[in-house]
Amino acid sequence: MSSLAIHRHQIILVPESTRVIIRPFIPSCPQRLASIIGRALALSDTEVESELAAVHADFDERHLDIEPVLMSHFEKVQAAVFTQRPLTRSRQLLIGALFSGEYALEAAALFNPSIVPHPDQSDVPPGALRFIMSLRATGEGHISSIEFRDGIISPHGEIELAPVSRFVSLPEVLPNPSYRHQPFLIKLHEMGFSNECTASVMDSLATEFTRSDLSFRVATFRRENLSPTHETQLTLECIQWLADSNYELRFSSKLALSERILFPVSNNESNGIEDARFVRFVDDDGTVTYCATYTAYNGREILPQLIETRDFLHFRVLTLNGSAVQNKGMALFPRRIQGRYAMLSRQDDENLFVMFSDNPHYWSDPHLILRPAETWESVKIGNCGSPIETEAGWLVITHGVGPMRKYCIGAVLLDLEDPTRVIGRLRVPLLCPVGVEREGYVPNVVYSCGSLIHNGQLILPYAMSDKATAIVSLPIADLIAVLTESEE
Repeated sequence: MSSLAIHRHQIILVPESTRVIIRPFIPSCPQRLASIIGRALALSDTEVESELAAVHADFDERHLDIEPVLMSHFEKVQAAVFTQRPLTRSRQLLIGALFSGEYALEAAALFNPSIVPHPDQSDVPPGALRFIMSLRATGEGHISSIEFRDGIISPHGEIELAPVSRFVSLPEVLPNPSYRHQPFLIKLHEMGFSNECTASVMDSLATEFTRSDLSFRVATFRRENLSPTHETQLTLECIQWLADSNYELRFSSKLALSERILFPVSNNESNGIEDARFVRFVDDDGTVTYCATYTAYNGREILPQLIETRDFLHFRVLTLNGSAVQNKGMALFPRRIQGRYAMLSRQDDENLFVMFSDNPHYWSDPHLILRPAETWESVKIGNCGSPIETEAGWLVITHGVGPMRKYCIGAVLLDLEDPTRVIGRLRVPLLCPVGVEREGYVPNVVYSCGSLIHNGQLILPYAMSDKATAIVSLPIADLIAVLTESEE
């Protein structure tokens, strides 16, 4: 391990099974659905009130407001309610409860963190920094979601996390999100749907259009083509899938940051939103957008996607396009380089690449910049988050996999103007799993999805064996000195 002076902060974020959301619990079998509804309809009004009161007694203290969620779940099964008689609100809520269940978001793990400056630095002491940390939370069925924490780094480098709320809330999924025409069309063509149906639906849509605009065009096409071919039917289904995969979310501003949860919405991420790498991206005009690449997983296939937000209240989730959008570990640079966006990637699951684009949603032509060199990284290498700009170059925290699938954290330095050129590289790991860090869901792993520099210190949160999260810091000048010496 590196001889650099590494300070281990006395902060361990462990999974907490009491943080739960309410999810739909609806059987796929129509007969079972009807049987459950039938039993609820057979209850008297008095029995309904008594059973609903029991639900409130058991669950009210575990959630901020249970009734809107229960009502939304009732609405999901309302079409199967086989009676014309109006139902009382209490009976609707009880039916909603019958098709609901709690899910412990982080019961299994709380890991793979990234860290960025908070967009709100008001009332922060001089020399201090408020930050946001994202975390991958994993629960039953190994379904992953994104949680958040916030805190303060003092002028002297001490780190204090804000209290974590007992409650968690899912965002509102906006019913009429907007889409950008060019990326949407490019993705359809990439998927092999470059045909008359695609042109008919897409050509009359504006540069930016809404879901209702798209639905109107699809409905118009269906009316004009009453006997669609198999290819046409597949194209319309793909348009629907793509629209579902690009969505917008909104949280109430009344929610604390730790109460906001990004849980899978679309089918392509039904088994998890994995390893979000957040970065504070500053465009050439000074506009700040917080972006995160993540891996969508549906239980069979992975798909890199992008999250955009400016305030951690309103989020856009977007598919990425281009031949280089594959495998895991894409990480966006925090600014353009010579007018172009830049991204780290690992197309071949072994080496580290960099690629450039005029469009942050379209990526191709990766350039190989780093291969495994040392034994501790000889199986494969990758990044541990977006590059960090320093006067000496782009600092990239890396991970390497070696014998016995042991993950260690390293670092490389890339040229500021030409990130395809490696200036320096650690020959020994910066951080290796030791002691209790070796024990967890996936043993012998230290891993990060993003770090930052403040007051001359590299603040590096990292996961311990896919179980919990810790934080270390070290002088950035010392690390840069070792990196630049390594290539002399």
